[in-house]
Parts: sequence; C-alpha cells; structure tokens
Amino acid sequence: MEQKLAEFRARRRAEMEAEKSAQKERRELQKGPTEPLVETDTSDSPAEAQKKAENTEKVKEKEGSDWLLDSALGRWLGVQRLAFTNLTLLKVLLWLVLLGLFSELEFGLPFFLLSLFYWIYEGLRSPTARQPGELSAYSVFNPDCQPILGTLTAEQLEGEMGYRPMADRVRS
Repeated sequence: MEQKLAEFRARRRAEMEAEKSAQKERRELQKGPTEPLVETDTSDSPAEAQKKAENTEKVKEKEGSDWLLDSALGRWLGVQRLAFTNLTLLKVLLWLVLLGLFSELEFGLPFFLLSLFYWIYEGLRSPTARQPGELSAYSVFNPDCQPILGTLTAEQLEGEMGYRPMADRVRS
C-alpha cells in the first residue's frame, strides 16, 4: 500500500511540475519577447536588411497597439453593441439644448412631457417586425387569443390558490 502511495505522490509531483512549466511557457508567450530578435548577418543584402528592419518595426507597432485592447477600458470600448454611441450623445445634447430653450420660453414642462411620451413610444416599439407565425406577448393580438408559453392565466391562478369556480361548488 505504501508503495502505491509513493508512486501516486511521485506521479502527482511530476504532473504538477509539468503543469507549472506549461503555465510558465504560456506566460512567456503572452508577454512575448521584450525586444524582437534581429539577426545581424553580414551576408544579407541591403534590401533584405531593410525588409527585416521594416518587419521588426511592424511587430513593435502591433505590440504597442494591443495594450489598449488588453486593458479593461479597451475591452469596454471594444464592445460591438455599445449603447452610448456618438449619435446617442448628440441626441442627448440636442435634447438638453432644446429643453433649455423651451424653459426660457416657459414651455419647458410641455416639452418635457411630449418628449417623455415620445421616449415611451420609441421604447415600446419593436426594432424588427415579427416573423410569420411568431406569437405576440399580448394574447389579444394572437390568433384565437392564444397565450404564449409561461403565461399565468386567471384559471391557473385560481387553481393554484385552491379556489373553485362558483358553478362547481356544492351547496350544503
């Protein structure tokens, strides 16, 4: 039994060392070399030396441009569906300027209320049309007033609460 335990421990140590070395190699690859290696071969022609120099400059530019994408700010800015775009910012600024203008003209409250109704209308409008056969969340718009799956109906609620309809009650 002790021999098996010793073999297990030896295997475990070897696996741990292999894992540590693999992690170290991964870290080295992620860091990359601090300076790209440039071979100084005297047999190269001037054109080949120029190409090598250009390649090393490209590598340096590439390494320098990725630091922003690797940071948290870069990941946040790099999100494809960033809600607050330049167009949205311009719309908000225009709305604030118009609100200030209408406030000076003493029509600030009506402007705010009308813009509030517009925001509600835009927010409730679907960005895309429904596909044929797709059910609406509101059962009155579906064929035969068919509810979507997961809808809580009054009959289901009464059944779960233990109430029975008046017609099913027995008079005692």
